[in-house]
Amino acid sequence: MMVTKTNFKIANAHLTSRVKQTLVAILSVTFGISMYIFMNSFMTGVNDTQTGLAFSTLAHIRIYNDIPKDNTDLYTGQLDRRTLVNVRNPKVIKYTEGIKNSEKILNMLDTVPKITGVTPQLNINVFFRNGATKVNGMLSGIDVVNEDRLFGTAQYVVQGDWMDLERRSDGILLGSGLAQKLSLSLDDNVVVTTQEGITKNYKVIGIVETTLASVDNTKAYIRIGFARQLISKNMGYVTDIQMNLEDYNDTQELSDRLSKLTAYKVEPWQEANGQLEAANKLRNIIAIAVSLTILIVAGFGIYNIMNMTVNEKIREIAILKAMGFDGKDIIQIFLTQSIIIGILGGFVGIVFGYLVSLAVNHIPFKIASLETLPITYRTHDYILAFVFGLITTYIAGYLPARKASKVDPVEIIRG
Repeated sequence: MMVTKTNFKIANAHLTSRVKQTLVAILSVTFGISMYIFMNSFMTGVNDTQTGLAFSTLAHIRIYNDIPKDNTDLYTGQLDRRTLVNVRNPKVIKYTEGIKNSEKILNMLDTVPKITGVTPQLNINVFFRNGATKVNGMLSGIDVVNEDRLFGTAQYVVQGDWMDLERRSDGILLGSGLAQKLSLSLDDNVVVTTQEGITKNYKVIGIVETTLASVDNTKAYIRIGFARQLISKNMGYVTDIQMNLEDYNDTQELSDRLSKLTAYKVEPWQEANGQLEAANKLRNIIAIAVSLTILIVAGFGIYNIMNMTVNEKIREIAILKAMGFDGKDIIQIFLTQSIIIGILGGFVGIVFGYLVSLAVNHIPFKIASLETLPITYRTHDYILAFVFGLITTYIAGYLPARKASKVDPVEIIRG
């Protein structure tokens, strides 16, 4: 829409003649856009923080040896119609625990482009004992370097050094809750007993605190080679192979591909943790709904102001049409006012939304590993806010402008 110089001057005169009214309209757009930016930045920050905490121990894809699902029809022989077979208390007898030849799978995974890291694990259900205190938990044999590369576990070590696991055969890192239950601290000894009755004494060389109770209260770490020795397994034996991708949202497609290359279970994180994905999507929907509602409310405010302007300027509109201005000129004049309000309010709203987000991002918030309220700054949030603001103001300005363009100058001048 090409706006003539004369139409622009008239629109500018309307805006500057009622400064307070113009400022109210600009502030409506400013508030709507700034709240849109803040709500989306905050909700995205919350989602990113929760996802980051979850993925501190959760891999994007997990490969493991799953128990057969159907245990009811164990007899597969040929039967005639007169034979009745009744299998009581059916048991799976062909199932073998763990992954025995993990090197083959690890080498195959190294050739997949989207995978950013892979680590094997050997997880053993054990009892931890200190004196008379005994706690059931999980002993996780890990590849020290790759485990940290995948989950950043070293950053959660509050006492001791993560890399000491690489150097000490008798060293163990305990979750903070587990250490507290057992009344253990650095350089204390803890007795580990497997389900088969194998017992070994370890020295506590570190305390890990991930802020996830399910991990901190039950889990301990040793080097994977020493875990294999503890349960007398060969060097290729693992219970899990964990991997991360460039984008954790791309797991489903890759999982389907990997399932065709291995007989083991390939499980994307969404399959085992659907509630995390559902919560993220729900929060995003709420943020978008609230922010769009604010923009629509701001649009109604602009519509009311523009409608009042049309009613106040009705005689001027009639005179303009009597002078030769047609309906398109009248629409241009009022749409120009609306778009100017949208642009000014949009730029101020972007700045104000950023400042509000920045201020909230510095509010102290001591919970889990957080020190301040989480905010994520995304460029496309600011662009979308500005575009939505312009669309809202355009629609809010067009309706009164269209009404003004249909004014009959003869009837208005006659009164």
